[in-house]
Amino acid sequence: MAMHHYLRLTFILLFVVTSLFCVYFIIKKRRNRKAPKLLSEEKYNSSMIGGMKEISIPNESFFNIWPYVSELKAAKILSKKVKESELVHKVYRNSTEDFEHILLATEKENHFVKVVVDKNKKKALGYLILDL
Repeated sequence: MAMHHYLRLTFILLFVVTSLFCVYFIIKKRRNRKAPKLLSEEKYNSSMIGGMKEISIPNESFFNIWPYVSELKAAKILSKKVKESELVHKVYRNSTEDFEHILLATEKENHFVKVVVDKNKKKALGYLILDL
């Protein structure tokens, strides 16, 4: 009978240790998650080569930013209350068509989040908060 208790305690201990390892790795992975990057002034200015021109929004030929918008909402940079249909305010593209600047509306009037996209690398470089 004593052997049965030791075996049961061994399995319980093994379960507890395994659970603790799983919890540790889940917490570690969540801490290492990358947040959206706030752009520096020089990086932002380098993306405005040759001037910017506005692109019509119904054109829909601009970069797919929705995965990046989800990251911005998760990092609480954009409010989750803003409807996606009203989110894109304006889209600008530089003269060499390498970069796009996408203005996203926020809950506050004349406050925007500008997402800078590198079209050659097909990724978002970062964001900038504008208070107009």
